[in-house]
Amino acid sequence: MAKVQNDEKGGSRVYFRVIEPEKRLPSVTTIVDMLPKKFLARWNANMAADLALDSIDYLQRMADRDREGAKRWVAGAAWRYTTDRGKIGSKAHDLFERMMRGQSVGRLHPDIEPYRRQFAEFMAVVKPVLVRAEDVAWSDTHRYAGSFDAWLMVRVTILPDGTWVLDPDGDNPLSVWVNVIADWKTSKSVWPSVALQMAAYAFADKIIDPEGTESPMPIFDGAVVLHITPEGWSFIPVYHAELLSALAWFLHLRETMDWEREGQRKALGKPLASSSKGLVTGTERRG
Repeated sequence: MAKVQNDEKGGSRVYFRVIEPEKRLPSVTTIVDMLPKKFLARWNANMAADLALDSIDYLQRMADRDREGAKRWVAGAAWRYTTDRGKIGSKAHDLFERMMRGQSVGRLHPDIEPYRRQFAEFMAVVKPVLVRAEDVAWSDTHRYAGSFDAWLMVRVTILPDGTWVLDPDGDNPLSVWVNVIADWKTSKSVWPSVALQMAAYAFADKIIDPEGTESPMPIFDGAVVLHITPEGWSFIPVYHAELLSALAWFLHLRETMDWEREGQRKALGKPLASSSKGLVTGTERRG
């Protein structure tokens, strides 16, 4: 039994057992972030441009006093936005776990209260059964780890094409309970890359709870994503076949991370010739 901790340095999160702090596994989300995100450059630029245009007079006064400070303020627009959204998302995740466990949530900040209402409606409509929450999925086989939001049981009718129809009250005698890895998303949109994240959790070797107790990862029937905003929610499935396919792509990204961290270091040899030294002879190399 060994507790698992995580740490973040340089924007990359790693997981490790307290008895083996030197054995650090990259987080699932860090690996998924290896995907190219070309849209981010334009989004960052637009965030900076909007801030500058919306506060042009204030920005001019700031630049007159401290040009470098004004530049950092504008350049940091996207970072501050994602940081603020991340804080709200973390509070919402904590709220969802407590609600799933039937715990009292008390009075909430006005920014969080809409999430409570939407999540309460989700639970009333879908009637999920919580099995586990916020445990660590750990893979020695492929060297990664990550905390998943929830393992749920959901009652569905399985159609001939393999898709599901929710049947929370068991009205259809053919309906069954399915085990699913669940992820809560509070962002504006849900991207297909979430399937990579869910596949990594579902096909990890084992689950480790906060006390360090390990158990084999069960076989999941699929995954679900709850996209929840202050305005509404949607419950999106990732069926087993797509989850299995996503695992293969995730493992490609895991190998790409190895290249980024290790492979490229030795990829290029020393120059055989250069403009300042000309040809490097064999005698010079041996010397």
